[in-house]
Amino acid sequence: MAKKAKAAEKSNYSTKSIATGSGAPEVGARTLEDAIGAQVRDFRKAAGLTVSELAGAADVSTAMVSKIENGQIAASLSTLHQLATALNMPLSMLLASFEGRRGCSFVKNGKGLEIKRRGTKVGHHYQQLGQSIGGSIALEPYLITLSKNAEPYAQFRHEGLELIYMLSGEVSYLHGATSYHMEPGDCLLFDSAEFHGPDKLIKLPATYLSIIVYPRR
Repeated sequence: MAKKAKAAEKSNYSTKSIATGSGAPEVGARTLEDAIGAQVRDFRKAAGLTVSELAGAADVSTAMVSKIENGQIAASLSTLHQLATALNMPLSMLLASFEGRRGCSFVKNGKGLEIKRRGTKVGHHYQQLGQSIGGSIALEPYLITLSKNAEPYAQFRHEGLELIYMLSGEVSYLHGATSYHMEPGDCLLFDSAEFHGPDKLIKLPATYLSIIVYPRR
């Protein structure tokens, strides 16, 4: 009897999804329109373009680009080709995230894309460590280096949540009205709709990971 119970338990276990301890919901199905829209939006943002700027470069209406990004319309191949050309990417990449496997981003050490961000002060260097592909949530991971000539800047503000993980050096990191003295190994998670950024540079050079998560629109 005990053997049968163990066998049944083993059988039930094998049919269940293996959990990771995360509170994330199960993976849901998505349409081709959703997948293409997410790709267009991701690459547009990576290029630093607004919806209207991309529409102008691709000779497509702003309303059309907005509908494509939100998965509300099945765009023609001609329109998708115009968007891909404007984004300086092959058309096949717009379809990549809907193919058999989910997106994956791999960046070799020191090969992260150099990013110039709005509001960045002298001596703040950003390397993008990857790009999320598809889905309703966007994730932007950066390696930020504050060089010896860096200037404090605590006026960053944007949607979503941000996690800061200190790797080297020391800074005072401001969030709202509170400053946090951050040393290697320290971690700060906060609502990034509040003003934030390093307000005092204590030991330079300094490096930290910045991971920003926000809902796609």
